[in-house]
Amino acid sequence: MKPREFINKYLLGGRRIVKGAPKAGIACFLGGVFPVSGEHALIRIGGDYDGGYLVPDDLVGIKTCFSPGVSNNAGFEEALAARGIRSFMADYSVEGPPVQNPLFHFEKKYLGSRNDEILTTLPAWVERNAPDEKDMVLQMDIEGAEYAVLLSTPPEVLRRFRIIIIEFHGLDSLAETRGLELIGMSFEKLLMDFDVAHAHVNNCSEAISYAGFDLPSVMEFTFHRKDRSRSRKPTLRFPHPLDQACDPARKDIRLPACWHASP
Repeated sequence: MKPREFINKYLLGGRRIVKGAPKAGIACFLGGVFPVSGEHALIRIGGDYDGGYLVPDDLVGIKTCFSPGVSNNAGFEEALAARGIRSFMADYSVEGPPVQNPLFHFEKKYLGSRNDEILTTLPAWVERNAPDEKDMVLQMDIEGAEYAVLLSTPPEVLRRFRIIIIEFHGLDSLAETRGLELIGMSFEKLLMDFDVAHAHVNNCSEAISYAGFDLPSVMEFTFHRKDRSRSRKPTLRFPHPLDQACDPARKDIRLPACWHASP
């Protein structure tokens, strides 16, 4: 570690911050990710608790979902299948989805930033399975690999999705300069073509407090492509009536005020 990094160490709730991010930089980032409401109301897709997500009621015409990261719950994909939407699922750590469905298509691969026997990129995966589709859903929960995937995916591929749901991990690293840079670049890429339609804290761990900001470690974000809304206004009501705690055995965490516009 460089001498300057030693000087800039912080101890914060048991977490060592190598180089603290500037308060103005965090404020600038948070000011760009406020959820906004368009003309499509939010609906809940999937079951209760973890695995259910709030998305804009704008699914008509969508035929395909790409869903990397397979757990023991496929409620989201099952709910889409009930609407006639097929799901392409990928995860190298499992042998298949937890339930079988004729609209499920599984590939034993991790989603990543290169193509090899274990990894596939999002552009290659989409090209193999839906080369001509322009309006799809992406639901991504890949334990921190989302940043490499987003930064390595061309914007024209991301624009082929109408709705994108991502569980972001390590958001408490916004307190560090390098974390702020990485997370900021990832969101900046999405926000060129998408609005934040919803944000929800995963209550798997507590938020940290840094420079006056509450920074949860894990959050679920729903993005809606900007061309699908003719108007938008800041969302002011949190939690949404359809929100549920990801882990019902733990206390739910309300979206901190710094993550949404003030009334």
